[in-house]
Amino acid sequence: MQAQSGRPVKTFSIGSVISDYDEAQNAKAVAKYLGTDHTELYVTPEQAIAIIPKLPMLYDEPFADSSQIPTFLVSELARKHVTVSLSGDGGDELFGGYNRHTWAPLIWDRIGSYPQFLRKGLSTAVGYLTPKSWDTSFQKINRLFPGRFDHRTIGYKMQKLSEVLPAVSAAEMYKILTSHWKNPSALVLGGEETTEIWSDAGSNMLADDFAHYMMLMDMITYLPNDILTKVDRASMGVSLEARAPLFDHRVVEFAWRLPLSMKIRNGQGKWILRQVLYKYVPKELVERPKSGFGIPIDSWLRGPLRDWAESLLDESRLRQEGFFNPKPIRQKWVEHLSDKRNWAYHLWDILMFQAWLNKNR
Repeated sequence: MQAQSGRPVKTFSIGSVISDYDEAQNAKAVAKYLGTDHTELYVTPEQAIAIIPKLPMLYDEPFADSSQIPTFLVSELARKHVTVSLSGDGGDELFGGYNRHTWAPLIWDRIGSYPQFLRKGLSTAVGYLTPKSWDTSFQKINRLFPGRFDHRTIGYKMQKLSEVLPAVSAAEMYKILTSHWKNPSALVLGGEETTEIWSDAGSNMLADDFAHYMMLMDMITYLPNDILTKVDRASMGVSLEARAPLFDHRVVEFAWRLPLSMKIRNGQGKWILRQVLYKYVPKELVERPKSGFGIPIDSWLRGPLRDWAESLLDESRLRQEGFFNPKPIRQKWVEHLSDKRNWAYHLWDILMFQAWLNKNR
């Protein structure tokens, strides 16, 4: 894009004062190399938390992806300078960029043939340690073997591994990986989960490859119902038009004609995109672990958001409103506050519904 422009392209990035969630330095280095007109904003927890009361009206539904907060902030930043922006959405779904596209097939290939009782036992063993304990253990190992086990949020990933080990099929493993509440009918009073999307959409794709199945399911569920909705409402909330050039139908059709080896290779996703990128940007500026556009919602719920969350998750309130079974919610809330488990995503689902309901009484 910069090569085609007669003047510096405007680029924008959000930074965080919390290092585990800060990618601004990486973005700044790439922008400097390409010569873009770069603007960045370092956001404090107080600034991010101030957005939360606006979310029910901004999204106009109980929308529960916490990255909606930094998405709104970067849209707000960009709108001060431009009226139309481009996003890179679609690259992960089309070219195998999510961690699950790489790791889930490897895990399933290794455990799928083992009896389920063995996998359940292993699941119990892995889940015995809390995410915080796993993080501490890997930090010690990394001191002995620098760089070998340096992964972000390893404790949360071990918690996820514990959950997927008992899966009876590859499709069920994907469902577990992409779901929060494992038994929604026990959570929502009178609720019943629709199963058609899981049983019909990718049945023939499993014969091709598990990774391609996940990419297909991401394309028809996660992408339109989460990613694109999140960006569209956050950007339009500040009168910014966000366009996604990777969804040009010619790019989509090309991507789906490619063999999987052109997308995932040597344990790394988006292989073909990387080969194009290396023509313009040195590897050392872009090769780093995959991470989401996240915020430390887990620690905020134990700290500055605790009173707000406690009010919305009050047991008598939940019982009186009659939408949720309070028992599993309260159980996860207590475990989360004790730091035994990270249930931030599960609780955020409920909190966004409760906040939306509170605004629309």
